[in-house]
Amino acid sequence: MALRPLNFLSVLFLFICLLASTTWAATATEQLQSIIDDHWQFSLKEDPIMAGRMGVPDYNDRLPAVAPEDRARRLKKERQFLVRLEAIDGAQLSESDRVNRDLLAWVLRNSTESNELFLDRIPLNTFYSFYTSALDASDGLAMNRTADYQDYIARIRDFDRYFNENIANMREGIKSGFVLPKIVVEGIAPTVRAQVYSDPKRSSLYEPFENIPASIPQKEQQRLRKAGERAIKETAIPAFARVADFLEGDYMRAATETLGAEQLPGGKAYYRHTIRTYVTQDMDPAEIHKIGLAEVQRIRAEMDELIKASGFDGDFKAFTKFLRTDPQFYAKTPEELLKEASYIAKRIDYRLPEFFGKLPRLPYGIVPVPDEIAPNYTTASYNPAAIGGTRGGAYWLNTHALDQRPLYELAALTLHEAVPGHHLQNALSQELENAPDFRRNLYLSAFGEGWGLYSERLGKEMGIYTTPYQHFGRLSYEMWRAARLVIDTGIHSQGWTRQQALDFLADNTSLSKANVRAEVDRYISWPGQALSYKMGEIEIRELRARAEKALGDQFDLRKFHDALLTNGALPLSMLEAQMERFITQSKK
Repeated sequence: MALRPLNFLSVLFLFICLLASTTWAATATEQLQSIIDDHWQFSLKEDPIMAGRMGVPDYNDRLPAVAPEDRARRLKKERQFLVRLEAIDGAQLSESDRVNRDLLAWVLRNSTESNELFLDRIPLNTFYSFYTSALDASDGLAMNRTADYQDYIARIRDFDRYFNENIANMREGIKSGFVLPKIVVEGIAPTVRAQVYSDPKRSSLYEPFENIPASIPQKEQQRLRKAGERAIKETAIPAFARVADFLEGDYMRAATETLGAEQLPGGKAYYRHTIRTYVTQDMDPAEIHKIGLAEVQRIRAEMDELIKASGFDGDFKAFTKFLRTDPQFYAKTPEELLKEASYIAKRIDYRLPEFFGKLPRLPYGIVPVPDEIAPNYTTASYNPAAIGGTRGGAYWLNTHALDQRPLYELAALTLHEAVPGHHLQNALSQELENAPDFRRNLYLSAFGEGWGLYSERLGKEMGIYTTPYQHFGRLSYEMWRAARLVIDTGIHSQGWTRQQALDFLADNTSLSKANVRAEVDRYISWPGQALSYKMGEIEIRELRARAEKALGDQFDLRKFHDALLTNGALPLSMLEAQMERFITQSKK
């Protein structure tokens, strides 16, 4: 049967419908962009430290505000952002915009939940704290003008308010019983007292005044140095003294003898929140504990096989004692340790193009952990560069107690903290194109630490491990992260003692006694974070195995890595969806 031609009114009706559909899609996109822009400007103002590191200098004269009215303001505003996000029809958004929307919604839900739980009552642990954040707030920022130094001096003057607000929050923690364990406070307090200098020029806060650029007149330089010295002496050092007095006095007396997060008031909700935060999935602690025990058993079998293959005459205990005590495995000077790490790093750099199609532009360096925090600090860490700053990424290496920093672990450590681990992943995130600013700054522990641990394993394929001891060091590091699943959940949900945790870590790894102690105290003080490494790495390995199986001869490792890192940090469920799309598109 012949079709009759459409009349004018029918054509007009279809055109209006098409126009309305197009307008609605644009409106959804515009709404999302408006929320993203509003949230970003709000975030910059609320977090001056983050703003400076993102290349926005407008707030470099201050530190964050954490008083009750500030928490209330943030909570109200973030709930409003969520309402606006949830009103958007996701079906009208592009794939990239749906990623933006879902990711921002995840961030906001996590932040509002943290605020509702009032986690500011414990603003410190053995790894990070409000006072170290203040110390490092301007580190690496460009200081080329008098105004930059005036902002810096004003920020130092803000230590007084910022420290007092944090102490007030901790006093609320004392009232509600939401406090750190005593064993943790005993380790932290001396590192705070170490910042109470009689000579303000000895403080790391004075370093920028020692390198004022020649473009600033000499007379002005002298004025700035004197003003900076006064600010450190009159404000920063007394602020540190107050925190030290508080930790050694009232807080120490209120600190718990118990260790577990679930033993605190509201502890079960608190620990489950930390799992959602760091693992980026809602999981039962008992399930994670079981996964950890299975991983420990698997890795231990690999370690025993390696000991046998190495020709060593002895069992696991004898081999780890050999590694911990033989002088050949330890640097004699901090410089020797730093040079060995640098050599390993350059060997890795050489191989990167074979495994990655896209590499970051930003360089990195190897830097000793500051002396004042080194005794109670972990083995190493990565500190990202400030966008538009004067330095690259920093691989911090602990040179304190050299007899506890084995060289056979250095290859795995460098792969994790520098490249292709944290520096490569973080720098690529900072250099994301056509992505909102909040994604360039976003760090999610399961993604970042999971990638770091995956990078240690990738070192096998890259040929970085050249001796049986280095291979054992890698296995020891993987065992370390598997043991974290068992220890973290054991301490915080199953009533484990500190000694149980120390014994479990020492008995299953070749970590030195100092590292074992520092690590266990870190897990006690920072519930949930230690779970992110192994849980993230397991997910990434499963995604790779799935892609290899689905693509067969079409699988390209460089493209897989690029696809994994192309969107920056993602919660694990979003990462899985992204890699499923990669597999589908690779089949075409």
